[in-house]
Amino acid sequence: MPFIANTSEQQEQMLGELGLTMEGLFADISPELRCKSFALPAGITEQQAREKLAEISLKNSTELIGFLGGGFYDHFIPAALDAITSRSEFYTAYTPYQPEMSQGTLQAIYEFQSVICRLTEMEAANASLYDGGTALYEAMMMALRITGRNKIIIDDSVNPIYRVMIDSYTRNLRIELHQTLNEGGLANRAGIYRLVDDETAAVIVQNPNFFGCIDDYSDIAEAVHKRGALLICSCYPISLGILKTPGAMGADIVTGEGQSLGMPVSFGGPYLGFMATRQKYIRKMPGRIVGQTVDTQGRRGFVLTLQAREQHIRRDKATSNICTNESLCALRALVYLTLLGKQGLQEVAQLCADKASYAYRRLTEIPGVNPRFHAKWFFNEFVVALPCEAVDVIGRLIEKGFAAGFPLSRYYDGMQNAMLIAITEKRSKQEIGMLAEALETVL
Repeated sequence: MPFIANTSEQQEQMLGELGLTMEGLFADISPELRCKSFALPAGITEQQAREKLAEISLKNSTELIGFLGGGFYDHFIPAALDAITSRSEFYTAYTPYQPEMSQGTLQAIYEFQSVICRLTEMEAANASLYDGGTALYEAMMMALRITGRNKIIIDDSVNPIYRVMIDSYTRNLRIELHQTLNEGGLANRAGIYRLVDDETAAVIVQNPNFFGCIDDYSDIAEAVHKRGALLICSCYPISLGILKTPGAMGADIVTGEGQSLGMPVSFGGPYLGFMATRQKYIRKMPGRIVGQTVDTQGRRGFVLTLQAREQHIRRDKATSNICTNESLCALRALVYLTLLGKQGLQEVAQLCADKASYAYRRLTEIPGVNPRFHAKWFFNEFVVALPCEAVDVIGRLIEKGFAAGFPLSRYYDGMQNAMLIAITEKRSKQEIGMLAEALETVL
């Protein structure tokens, strides 16, 4: 019997061997959803297949100059990073349950935890989570466990993708979730203070927030701590090269998306979530934690710690259902930060901020283009108000070779004319000028 049935006779022969009919094989699929024909074209050679796929791929717009952000950023990735993380001992490493066989993997994770602690100015970090959104959800659940309360307050200046994820995860849970509306692009302090009470588990904020605005949440931290609640802060790791850290603001749990630390934007992943907290909350932190120890001969070693094996099978009694981590992505983040070093990270962050300031001035000089918010500071993103709908402008700029920005109307009511623009160290002064000229022409 042939392996591939290219003719109806062969198909009938195969089904006959199985005691089936074509009709019976698809009986569970509604007739209107079934394929109308199984007449496949004749096979082609591997060379012909490659040529065909190459022809199809040319239809994609691969040369757009990108100014998209919204939580995922096009940063420069040093060549050494791929060379190091492509080594087979890294990308084939399995779960390090046996420390005697996994010292290299465990040490890499331990070093990753260390750099996250230094970056956020917190005391403990885990071995990573799936992405920034799930990390923020896990931080929220961690706050519920720590406080024994069930009320959460989140400002809508937090990434809307993360808020959708939190809403999806908590829809069938007994969690009282309140959302405050931003005030001029910044966290709504009056709304937060009005809602915080003795039943509040945590307040969730972001810095820089989704609009790119920079804030200092020290006052919010002080206010929520007086009520026995926690402050959770989502952050953009590159910005921490020059900005005040969440730890210095008084945050209790810090999360973020690690994609900007050496991972390409790709098609949406794989990405990396990170989480750090105060030492006193470490036993409530989800996921894996690698610790440093010594063996019977006093030699340094690394092990999975503070997580019993039954954690993975305790269901509703478990700290979390997160039983794994993004080891290879965490390794990329570690290598990226190691290659840059403290000074290099500061320089990248400063370049992003300086180029964004230049782009902001250049674009808002265009007639009809105005600042949407008037926050005192922003990092590498800002929002402009256009004289027409942003979706239309973005579509026309794609035709001119620019992925110009993100239309905020997708997540925010009343922002049909607002466009979020992101600048990284990869964008040149010339490219910013070309965007300005193209935008002025379109308008």
